[in-house]
Order: sequence, then structure tokens, then C-alpha cells
Amino acid sequence: MMKVRGVVAVVMFGCGVAMAQAPAGTGDPAAEVRGAYERLKPNVIKAAEKMPADLYGYKPTPDIRTFARVVNHVTEAQFHTCTTLNGSAFDPKSVPGDEAGKDAVLAGLKASFAECDKAYGALTAENVTEKLKAGQGVRSRIGMAWGNVSHDNEQYAELSTYLRLKNLAPPTSEK
Repeated sequence: MMKVRGVVAVVMFGCGVAMAQAPAGTGDPAAEVRGAYERLKPNVIKAAEKMPADLYGYKPTPDIRTFARVVNHVTEAQFHTCTTLNGSAFDPKSVPGDEAGKDAVLAGLKASFAECDKAYGALTAENVTEKLKAGQGVRSRIGMAWGNVSHDNEQYAELSTYLRLKNLAPPTSEK
């Protein structure tokens, strides 16, 4: 019984710490996801800007993606999600090839963020539960928006690893 109480106390303490670290919100789900997106966006862009152009073809091992491919993957995913949220069609030509130079890859990334800026800006407490056709299924606006933020966070972590392997500090680690 003492072990159970100890575990409960640790869990409750952990929840309290997590809640204390979360920014105070308005309770508006659209504002919450928009805030998460806006905090993440500059980190992804800065990571892409920080990698030198001659290292965009860098692969830590032969069997994984290049840095440029990871950035282009973010671009593709954002265009897929945000064009759907905006009621328009994804144009695959909006994503540069993986052999494109840094300037083209970075321009594509920034264009995908511009598309997402419109999508996140249009989210409201009233429309976040609307269902949209997404691929083979149907998803809510809020589900798609949070999915994009989650995916971008995962990819930012990967970009950060590539930067660290080249002795470059990721944007969130700069002092």
C-alpha cells in the first residue's frame, strides 16, 4: 500500500509540475494550437537556415534521408495539411526536388509556412470541430492542425540532430 501511495504522490507531483510549466491559456482550442504552431515555426525555419548550403546533402548514415529531404518532408506535409485546411488542392510542384539547393529548399519551406499561417489564422473556436476530407478519411480541423504541429516537432528534433552532428547548435539551444 505504501508503494501505491508513493507512486500516486509522484504522479500527482509530476502532473502539477507539468501544469505549472504550461502557459496560461484562454481555453480556446484554436488559440492553443495556433500558439503551439507559432512557437515552433521559427525554430524549424532557423534550423533550415543554419545548416550551410554545402551540407544540405548530408546524410549521417547512407540509409537515411539527407538534411534537404527532411526539410522537404516538412514542406510536403505542411502543404498537404494546410491546403486541405484552406480548402485548396496540394500542388506537388510546390515542393522542390531533394537535389535542389538550399535557397530553393528554404523558399519551399517558407512557402509552406505561409500556407499554414493562413490555415492557423482561420481556425476559430467555432470551426475547429468541422470535418474535412483528408486523404482516404475524414478529420477534424483541430486534429489536422495538432497533427501538423506534432509532425513538425518530430522533424525539428531530427533537423536538430543533423545540426549537432555537424557541431552546430540547434535554434532552441542557442544562448
